[in-house]
Amino acid sequence: MDTDIPPPASVRPRLAGHALVEALIAQGVDTVFGVPGESYLAVLDGLHEHRDRIRFVACRQEGGAAFMAEAQGKLGGRPGICFVTRGPGATNAAIGVHTAFQDSTPMVLFVGQVAGDQRDREAFQEIDYRQMFGPGTLGLAKWAAEVDRADRLPEYVARAFHTALQGRPGPVVLALPEDMLTSMTTAPVLPRVQPAEAWPAPAALQALRRLLDAAERPLAIVGGPGWDAEAACALQQFAERWQLPVACAFRFQDTFDNRHPLYAGDVGIGIDPALAARVRAADLVLAVGVRMGEMTTGGYTLLQPPRPAQMLVHIHPGPDELGRVYAADLMLQAGMRAAAQSLRDLQPPATPRWAGWTAAVAADRAANLKSDPVEPLDMAEVVRTVQRLVPEDTVYTNGAGNFSGWLHRFVRYPGLQHHGRTQLAPTNGAMGYGLPAAVAAALLQPHRTVIHVAGDGDLLMTGQEMATARAHGAGRLVTLLVDNGSYGTIRMHQEREYPGRVSGSVLANPDFAALARAYGWQAERVERTADFEPAFARLLDAGRPGLLHLMLDVDRIGSRTTLAAIRRAALARRAGG
Repeated sequence: MDTDIPPPASVRPRLAGHALVEALIAQGVDTVFGVPGESYLAVLDGLHEHRDRIRFVACRQEGGAAFMAEAQGKLGGRPGICFVTRGPGATNAAIGVHTAFQDSTPMVLFVGQVAGDQRDREAFQEIDYRQMFGPGTLGLAKWAAEVDRADRLPEYVARAFHTALQGRPGPVVLALPEDMLTSMTTAPVLPRVQPAEAWPAPAALQALRRLLDAAERPLAIVGGPGWDAEAACALQQFAERWQLPVACAFRFQDTFDNRHPLYAGDVGIGIDPALAARVRAADLVLAVGVRMGEMTTGGYTLLQPPRPAQMLVHIHPGPDELGRVYAADLMLQAGMRAAAQSLRDLQPPATPRWAGWTAAVAADRAANLKSDPVEPLDMAEVVRTVQRLVPEDTVYTNGAGNFSGWLHRFVRYPGLQHHGRTQLAPTNGAMGYGLPAAVAAALLQPHRTVIHVAGDGDLLMTGQEMATARAHGAGRLVTLLVDNGSYGTIRMHQEREYPGRVSGSVLANPDFAALARAYGWQAERVERTADFEPAFARLLDAGRPGLLHLMLDVDRIGSRTTLAAIRRAALARRAGG
């Protein structure tokens, strides 16, 4: 069969570990994260050989390294890369793989494996990673494989990138036997992977137009992976042409410009009650790119599965996601660029009939940005001050905990079309994500300011990565550490379900400012709102990572309520029941 594609040229023999590094470079990778291990020494040597084209960021724990790779995938849209060694390294890294799976983030985890002649003996640190990370709709990875032949290593790398990017993005795990990596190979690397993109059918788009045209209370919920500047811009143009309110899914708030008058708010944990009521009252929900999981649907209450009361149109890049939870009225498989451009080209009616609905949603959003003053430390005012003092392209990161509610409610994220990703946060609720994500952002995009907001329980999950930030020269990175001496989210649930019966949620914390200084960071302690702005300004100008230790009363458990109020409500329910 004739072809215009020339056969790959042969290359000089080199270690498979070196060939792996060359394959990554061919895919456009210039930074990888990991914790070094003896199982992949040949790869480390390859990274040294090609150190002028790719850097290895040595982290302090594999969970932190995997989080950094996941953040890399979010920031760049290409697979983030992480290297860890056998058993303990892989189990530590699993938290980052799980985050990438539930967040639909492209990522490749490389795991050093025992030599082939030692397999199946329960050798030192041996695990079957295909079984451990085995794929499935409720697994950890889209694909898990072991490369047993050096000559096939470039093939596996290319397939890993294809799999991580194609359809619904996600993580891939490749196990690398030690003896395979030290074998010689002449296998050439393969070209840069470009995933295929599905486009919606014209007939489906016309059906969507008819549904929109018949609606009276439509609402779009957008988010998920695969968005870029072009797609975000087309989405905004579609919303403007149709005067359609747009909400963002849980922790994908930067998909749509939060400053735009059509922005409705975030749909997730701590949702504005007024917006929750709007979702329930909508007669058409247009879900674009979102997985419509538990967090975005309020525990599957805002939209009832399998058949919601609202008319539902679901657009998603992964065919397995469509129809998995919700029997939507119309389902379209499409990538986000294809979906957004197709939506933009839909001809709107001369005057959409829902102008009053759109105005009411906007009024709800404006009201949600207001808050009553709190003493002595007002977190709403802290967030407002931060956004006033930092550049518009600042990246905000957080892990899991009630402290993130102030970010969700008060930060006004610019849309992706302006500066790319500005929010890095785990939809799977992984504590400890925020600091490694912040370090990754600061190293990958050093021209940007990075603000990391953490809880006291959250920070110490991966706090050792403060050393990584300092060692690799992270610049304008500031951590705002909200310390209430508690696993606050758990304490909130305890008070709601078992009022007054506190168990396991009280923390004995270090002096976080002193801890940060021990890592070479600049740090201060803040207890009053008036002291925050000058302290924050000093850290922004420090030229090195900084931490502000913010002392918050545990009763101030979130942006909308207090523990005392939650306890009173729980006791009242018990008394009435």
